[in-house]
Amino acid sequence: MESSVATTASSSTTPPTVVLTAGDYEVFMSFRGSDVRNRFADHLYTSLTRAKIRTFRDEEELQKGEGITPSLIRAIPESKIYIPILSERYASSKWCLLELAQMVDCWKQGKGYLILPIFYLVDPKDVRHQQGPYQQAFEEHAHKHSSQNVNAWKEALNEVGQLKGWHITESRGEGTVVGEVLSKVESHLGSMYTLATDELVGIDTPMEEVMKLLNLGSSNEKVIVGIHGMGGIGKTTLSKAVYNKIFVKFDRCCYLEDVREALAKSDGAVSLQNKVISTVLKVDRLVRSVSEGTNVIKDRVCKHKLLLVIDDIDDKFEFDKILGKLDDFSSDSRFIFTTRSLIKLDEANLFWMHDHIKDLGRAIVKEEDVRHTYNRSRIWSTDDVLDMLRNSEGSERVEVVRIDVKSRDDHDRVLKSKKFEKLSGLRYLEVQYGRMMGDFSQVLPNICCLRLCHCESIPTNINAKKLVVLDLQHSNIKDDWKGWSRIKTAAKLKAVNVQSCLELKTTPDLSTCTSLEFITFTRCYNMKGQMQIDKFKNMKTLRIYKTRITELVVRSGDIGKFQRLEEMDVSWTDLRELPAGMEILSSLKILSLGSPQWRTNSLMVIPMLPRSLKRLSIVSSSSGVPNLLELKELESLSYGNAPWIPGDLWKLPSLKELSVEYSPISGPLLQQEQDKEATSSPAALPTSLTSLHSLANLRNLKDLEVSYCPYIIEIQGLGSLGESLSRMTIKKCPSLANLDGLQLLEALEEFTFDEHSFGRKSSLDLSGRLHKLKRLNILRCPELTENLIGLTGIHRLESLRRLLLSECWSIAELPNLSCLNNLEELDIVGCRELVEVNGLDELEKLGKLKMGRRMRVKCFAKLAARYGKRLSCTSLWVNGKDYETRGKKAE
Repeated sequence: MESSVATTASSSTTPPTVVLTAGDYEVFMSFRGSDVRNRFADHLYTSLTRAKIRTFRDEEELQKGEGITPSLIRAIPESKIYIPILSERYASSKWCLLELAQMVDCWKQGKGYLILPIFYLVDPKDVRHQQGPYQQAFEEHAHKHSSQNVNAWKEALNEVGQLKGWHITESRGEGTVVGEVLSKVESHLGSMYTLATDELVGIDTPMEEVMKLLNLGSSNEKVIVGIHGMGGIGKTTLSKAVYNKIFVKFDRCCYLEDVREALAKSDGAVSLQNKVISTVLKVDRLVRSVSEGTNVIKDRVCKHKLLLVIDDIDDKFEFDKILGKLDDFSSDSRFIFTTRSLIKLDEANLFWMHDHIKDLGRAIVKEEDVRHTYNRSRIWSTDDVLDMLRNSEGSERVEVVRIDVKSRDDHDRVLKSKKFEKLSGLRYLEVQYGRMMGDFSQVLPNICCLRLCHCESIPTNINAKKLVVLDLQHSNIKDDWKGWSRIKTAAKLKAVNVQSCLELKTTPDLSTCTSLEFITFTRCYNMKGQMQIDKFKNMKTLRIYKTRITELVVRSGDIGKFQRLEEMDVSWTDLRELPAGMEILSSLKILSLGSPQWRTNSLMVIPMLPRSLKRLSIVSSSSGVPNLLELKELESLSYGNAPWIPGDLWKLPSLKELSVEYSPISGPLLQQEQDKEATSSPAALPTSLTSLHSLANLRNLKDLEVSYCPYIIEIQGLGSLGESLSRMTIKKCPSLANLDGLQLLEALEEFTFDEHSFGRKSSLDLSGRLHKLKRLNILRCPELTENLIGLTGIHRLESLRRLLLSECWSIAELPNLSCLNNLEELDIVGCRELVEVNGLDELEKLGKLKMGRRMRVKCFAKLAARYGKRLSCTSLWVNGKDYETRGKKAE
């Protein structure tokens, strides 16, 4: 390609001195400027660059520094695709011929180079054989250059002239050719940029299965394929391998990695949308809100034949909210998801199911009988269920029914037994706010799961032969409910839930139900007396939270029979002691115990605890807490109103969460002893906690909350938690003067300071290494004065996305916020003295700005007038009013 300053053919033209940085370009265009620069070459170059393809056009792309020839010698082999535009006077330029000869040399090496020749108003035959205008050009070259160079140029033209390319004539439009060349370039580059994958033995078979499910041969159906399983089994590797295999079959492709991690961030949804938009449309445009992103995706992304792989999703990923409706996408698009699990048990032993699986399941059910709802296996619409019962419809095919009649009239709330006679195959029945009337002894013979919640009337003659789950939450059953006699015959019963059944005054006698695994009597506030648990050797979960149960009775005295027990919540009860020998319960992982001291009866003695515990919550205990040093697996520890706390919690190697509330204790908590192996029994401490010392050994601590400790004056050793601590909350600790080491918390992402009095000796240094701090919440600090004196370095929080200042009455002015480049939300509610906010107009990512009603009125008009048209935010709320910003009404 000749120099841009030589617009006419001249072999003697001296090119300017320029230098090309290695690896700058993917496509190298070679053309004779005077022939095509302002026409075809310019159109092609613009299309390539808009598609984010780094394209070398002429010396204006080069950096100054040296002659063009050495630079071109480097630029050509570093590019991947060559596009010579062979026009009428192309051969008259020595520079064009030198470039072409270099391209052919690289191409012959067979290293993936590609030549895409364009014959612009010349016959390819003339190029191959140097005829017509090319013959005259070479006659001139023969007088000026060596025969060796001339022969090399002829050979290059002969090679290129035989390649398949595009022949532009007077009758063929240039626009069509530009589009075809762009598609060819994108396809070739895409094949060179396949995703890096780990080697996975035996991957061919699962790849074939996934590709079979994708049904690539069909162009009139959107297909979603899910790849799920435990971590580390190769889901991502498999998805990348499939992507590499098939992406060339699509117009546009996008691979979204680590979606679960991305959505954990405040701007996660928007960042994923921007990745899709920029990758598919090849544009730099960035959206600022989820709604804007879904609109752009609908209008511009969905029309393409798209391959979208979404890696590592969880329950936070909602397709509709992030990518829009599936129906909007092209019918020949394909979607692949990977996830650790699409169905799982939560901490309450309840099934969690991803929305996609729920929707897929419902779609499958509808296919069972497209026309007749009552012939389907599952009916979840209240309207459909009511219609079925009114008309005595249904059949043995119906297995699952769910109905919620809370908002219906009294007539619809009455559900009579005879209406269920045809539902002999029903295994799951859930009724919310209904009144079950009639004789149920001869109906529902196969019922396995019965959930009658918030029901005024519950049948007493339930067919319990196959009953596995009984859920009567918020019902009005009483101790003398005749249905208990039927429940006692349920040999297969595994779960009973009578939460918030306020009429129950004693524990139900379920001693014959020896298969019980899950027992929930939570919030039965009037339930008193003993609870016999002798027969429940299969018990996994016991919850009697907020009852008045006084004793757990194990008549045999052998608590070792409960080796399957995993969770036990006996907090806020009248238990004065727990069964002896609890330390041998090797499966127990979650334990909550203790009651506030104001209750008549509260736990007096806490026995030794099993080493298997991972979560421990202690509300209060007259005798304090036991030695916890043996709990090597303990990850979460919570204290409330506990007068006795060990001073060596720093020795717990797995602790990640620590919460201390309403604890009138004193002395150095977490004090490191000289002998690190020494243990100590709980010792009496004075009346108020004054310090937290030596957190240094809690290297796994991620979440620290210190609340309602009015006499604490210092928390030391924070600096040693710099690599682990991600969230910290300090609430109602008015005497706390400083936090030594706060500025060293490199991993801290969220910091909340609530109800603090900033006195003369009180300050917080935020000017250190808080590079990851994203959320800063300063609440109810009325003495915090102008310019945030007492909070130094707030302007250096480069990652800060949310700043909340609530009821900080004394703040009259904020420091200049223009340095907070990532700030997305500013909430200043209750700062009634605030009259000045500087730097807002420079915050390009600011999406929400909220000012409270109590602020001085004179600042509202000033803010609206000064920033209303220049703010980046789409939501501006001032004095209870929404202002229009950027042409849109604020949400």
